[in-house]
Amino acid sequence: MTKSSRTEARVQSYSERTVDTRGFLPSFLIICEGKKTEPNYFQSFRIPTLSVELFEVIGLGDNTLSLVERAKKYIECNRYTYIWCVFDRDSFPSGQFNTAITSAYNNGMYVAYSNEAFELWYLLHFHFYNTGMSRTSYKSSLTKLLNHRYEKNSTTIYEEIKDRQPTAIKNATTLLSQYDPNRPQKDNPSTTVHLLVQCLNALIECIQKGRNSKDIEVLYKYLNECHSQARKQCGIFD
Repeated sequence: MTKSSRTEARVQSYSERTVDTRGFLPSFLIICEGKKTEPNYFQSFRIPTLSVELFEVIGLGDNTLSLVERAKKYIECNRYTYIWCVFDRDSFPSGQFNTAITSAYNNGMYVAYSNEAFELWYLLHFHFYNTGMSRTSYKSSLTKLLNHRYEKNSTTIYEEIKDRQPTAIKNATTLLSQYDPNRPQKDNPSTTVHLLVQCLNALIECIQKGRNSKDIEVLYKYLNECHSQARKQCGIFD
């Protein structure tokens, strides 16, 4: 077997493996580009640590390609049901951004991207935006909407805007529907963060219901739909 064949076999084994869902909750690894902004947000989700096999959030402080390359090592340990990479378009070359997305999906991972920055997800909690803006504009707009100075590495932002989350999900979904086909590197503004958020919310709901086998089966079906949607919204089609 050639090296490329072995790689293809490993990737298929990870991304298409059959998961035994009988009573076992899925495990999530979320690997973030930033060291604090994104990790602080996702670590605020109220997921009881004793109720899941694994829920881990890591902030690497790497750019898009480097993040995905470092994330690949976690595939080998086979500890996680789902691995998500969270990164921004920022000012990186479009080719680099696209390569990072494709590489993640080719290796069985998922991508929660934002074009241009993660703060777009926060803004969508308040209003629908379909016009691109700079990172500076994100911050000034959030300061006005929050009625206090927005701090990029905030540890309270999740709780501050949590009640508006359904609005953000609706706005993010509507925003993505305006792009056909989806071209993440050019679709400014756009984000798929809401798909990861929906997955985590579904996990929390299942735990709160008592994590019985029927609810867990329903959870996996929902997660598979979300992950399939994530692939398509990143321009990856089966």
